[in-house]
Amino acid sequence: MGSIGITGITTVIILISMMLIGVTIGAIISDGTSGPTTVGDINQMTNEVIDEISTYLQIKDQMGKYYNINGEKRIQKIGILISPLVSQDIDVSQLSIQLCDGETVKILAYEGFTESIESNCLFEHPIWNNITNHSFGFISIHDKDKSLVDYDIINENTDMAFVIIRLSEDMTMTKGDKLILTLFPSSGITRTIVIEAPLPMRTIVTFE
Repeated sequence: MGSIGITGITTVIILISMMLIGVTIGAIISDGTSGPTTVGDINQMTNEVIDEISTYLQIKDQMGKYYNINGEKRIQKIGILISPLVSQDIDVSQLSIQLCDGETVKILAYEGFTESIESNCLFEHPIWNNITNHSFGFISIHDKDKSLVDYDIINENTDMAFVIIRLSEDMTMTKGDKLILTLFPSSGITRTIVIEAPLPMRTIVTFE
């Protein structure tokens, strides 16, 4: 997404935040049962609303890798490149991911596995040895202060990391299969994407 697009989205987020703050404060002031409202209370509510609205993860790329499974080429590993829209602390240790293939729904949890890409290839990184089909991890691509690797926090809009997912055998994908993937942050905006397996013309493919 270009800088103009990011600026536009950021502006919309700020406008929505201000509208929600105004509505909330107005409701409290007009409600005699709410008790006194101090400047400190209003500031706290303002910060909470802004945090909730602006915690937004951009999806910058979506990739998968085909493997031969039971004599058929099927996608087993998926990497979703994410980045925060604006610079703020986002605790990814509280992130959960839902997978749905139309028949089965699975919830994946973060189990603390995050490493930098360094000189490794994405789908051959040693971290995959720790990723089960019930969990996910992160491979950091750009993180100047190493906040993601050290503290499970992404805090700059320049931070980028792949969310890595190993599909269970019953959810691996062949051409035409679709998978609905939903990211649930601890606060903020939920992200849902639909990925469809393309022709296995190459081992590593990009989802449209």
